[in-house]
Amino acid sequence: MVRMSHGTTDRFETRAIHAGQEPDPHNGAIMTPVYFTSTYKQDAPAQPRGGYEYSRTSNPTRTALQDNLAALEGGAWGLCFSSGLAATNALLDRLVPGDHVVAGNDLYGGTYRIFRRVFERYGIRFSFVDTTDPAAVEAAIEPTTRYVYVESPSNPLLAVSDIAVLAKLAHAKGKLLVVDNTFATPFLQQPLALGADLVLHSLTKYLGGHSDVVGGALIGNDPKLRDELAFFQNAVGGTPGPMDAFLVLRGTKTLHVRMERHCENALALARWLEARPEVARVVYPGLASHRQHALAKRQMKAFGGMVSFELAAGLEAANTVASTTRLFTLAESLGGVESLIEIPASMTHASIPAETRRSLGLADGLVRLSVGIEHVDDLRADLEQAFAKAHKR
Repeated sequence: MVRMSHGTTDRFETRAIHAGQEPDPHNGAIMTPVYFTSTYKQDAPAQPRGGYEYSRTSNPTRTALQDNLAALEGGAWGLCFSSGLAATNALLDRLVPGDHVVAGNDLYGGTYRIFRRVFERYGIRFSFVDTTDPAAVEAAIEPTTRYVYVESPSNPLLAVSDIAVLAKLAHAKGKLLVVDNTFATPFLQQPLALGADLVLHSLTKYLGGHSDVVGGALIGNDPKLRDELAFFQNAVGGTPGPMDAFLVLRGTKTLHVRMERHCENALALARWLEARPEVARVVYPGLASHRQHALAKRQMKAFGGMVSFELAAGLEAANTVASTTRLFTLAESLGGVESLIEIPASMTHASIPAETRRSLGLADGLVRLSVGIEHVDDLRADLEQAFAKAHKR
């Protein structure tokens, strides 16, 4: 259960800094110590002191992070993993041959890869549908379906699914709704409050926030589900080290202020891009042109820091832009304080077959921006000079 330093009525910003974290009882240290230990003294055989016996199973620094994340998502518990995909792996470890998952058809490439190339080999089946269409989701659910798995906003096409509607639909059929909340973060969106059963995060992204740590998490309310997932967390061993947990804890303390700037900059750039003659299409939930804009306004506090767009000149121009920006670094990942740019079709989503990508609207020349917290005028000028270079070529 979550150990709260303050009452559960505290607002998000206060929970981000204090939840799960008490000053050290031995010396009063404000920051959670980094417990570099693999094992713990036991008072008697099978009687671990404070519940700690081996750091793969549990570690006090990881406990503080798990409690902090649970408080931010409004959950009863959190479990942390060595990466977002390790968290996904634990989720799928609960399934047995013949089980079925209904998943969004616009997913992070690594999620698609672990579904199709790892767990399909073990007899788990997956159906990929447009989760912005509840009727399509309902039609795909089978008696053996265990999860409805949704990214909202999705990666990289930023589709927004109605979490409350999908939760009611899944529960009516006895299924669990899992929401990957990585792009939105708990500051912008609360899937558990909307009815989701589990929230998944890549902690590498906004929650860590500084491009210096890799991690993942699952958060929920059902204690039985927690025990099942904790078994796989321990048995498989894909857990983060204490320094990783400490770095994410440092990140969550400033999540709210960082997200405000990410969102402010992303909206300004999306509006600017939409007015540029070089740009054929801009995808951002904060634009009125986004097909789920009204839903995003209702479901999210703001619209996030990710922007995708296509250039009218196509793939070659996109590659030139991505290769010639100065502040936007050409790199995979997202959610750090610095701005990143990438071409998903050849980078983060290359594991998805080309014909599948194109059928979903993920063009080869789609550009994805992770908009950082630099001054927006500098970011705009950087894109403008890259556009000029692409035009010359």
